[in-house]
Amino acid sequence: MFRILFLLFPVIFFSKVLKVGKNETYKTIKSAVASSKSGDSILVESGVYKEGNISITKPLVLIGIGRPVLDGEFKYEILSFRSNHIILKGFKIINSGEDEVENIGAIRLYDSHFTTIENNIFENNYFGIYVQRGYRCLIQNNRITTSRAKSQEGVGDGIHAWVSQELWIKNNYISGHKDGIYLEKVVQSYIYNNDSVKNLRYGLHFMFSNDNVYVSNIFDNNNAGVAVMYSNNVGMVGNKFINNWGDGSYGLLLKDISFSKIKHNVFESNTVAIFLDGATKIDFYQNDFQNNGWGMKINANCMENRVKRNNFINNTFDVSTNGTMVMNDFKNNYWDKYEGYDLNKDGIGDIAFHPLSLYSYLVEKNPSVMLLFKTFIVDLLDKTEKVIPSLTPETFVDEQPLMKKVKI
Repeated sequence: MFRILFLLFPVIFFSKVLKVGKNETYKTIKSAVASSKSGDSILVESGVYKEGNISITKPLVLIGIGRPVLDGEFKYEILSFRSNHIILKGFKIINSGEDEVENIGAIRLYDSHFTTIENNIFENNYFGIYVQRGYRCLIQNNRITTSRAKSQEGVGDGIHAWVSQELWIKNNYISGHKDGIYLEKVVQSYIYNNDSVKNLRYGLHFMFSNDNVYVSNIFDNNNAGVAVMYSNNVGMVGNKFINNWGDGSYGLLLKDISFSKIKHNVFESNTVAIFLDGATKIDFYQNDFQNNGWGMKINANCMENRVKRNNFINNTFDVSTNGTMVMNDFKNNYWDKYEGYDLNKDGIGDIAFHPLSLYSYLVEKNPSVMLLFKTFIVDLLDKTEKVIPSLTPETFVDEQPLMKKVKI
């Protein structure tokens, strides 16, 4: 059962407000931070600040007035948060340094709890936001983009979290990074309404991250969509996986994942909408699979998955597998390739539908067979297989196909 986690930030009573700007007491952010006490607010006026690394070691609020720019000059980790209860709002943070070992970027949270990063612009950084052992942190309404690298090796992730708990990542736009959002060993977190677009590897990538919920996100035109690996109890609801095309590309990869729910999502215009490998006990309910190369690729090591009340429309192949035994349950799905009838008008086809065509089975065994796509011999093979099944698994069947589309 999935639960919504509410971040309860304790009230902080601020002792004073420090102002940074040309006509104010403090000329630099560092000097204001050094003079501040725990709980103070620092207001930073518009301008360009090149101060190297700014380390925050006490609870503070930093608010940008007129979108001040923090420039890392391609040398520094720009902001380091080494305390709890830090709030950062209203800045433009650009040009961080690059270090593949230290993984530096625009902002890094070091064991920071109850911290908020909100309404900022990140441009041309190596990593955007890096959370290390964070707890109950809020990252929302940020724009995180970069154009500094043309390959995956030349850039880090937009939002990267490691060994963290109860994060809220909401309403962010992320583009141009290696992975839009990367989570490793992150638990009990809520990822909501983010746009992860045109990233060089995955729109979202998470590993060993249990009990998380992903709702209403858009993963559009990334190199390989979303990868979910070695995780349990994952909820993915109301997301869009669209326009992920390319060799070995997919909308959603499920690798060694169990006890999860994939519901009310749209999978459209992907090479493979969902690729399952070692996936068990997953519920696929009320999803739209439209205009994909493959709707679902299910390896033989997947079992006890339930595929119910989904729409499969205008896919080249609705389903394929690389095995001969199928231990998954297909029921009450709408298949646009279904040619059956409904004499009693109960909305359910009177004859079963076998979504695995002989041609898709042969393509899975030998990809070069795709050269015969849309030829007469392919139609003949599939028609013959329907009349006299020989190679496709008999258990790969929807006994109760729907006559009308499911409303998502």
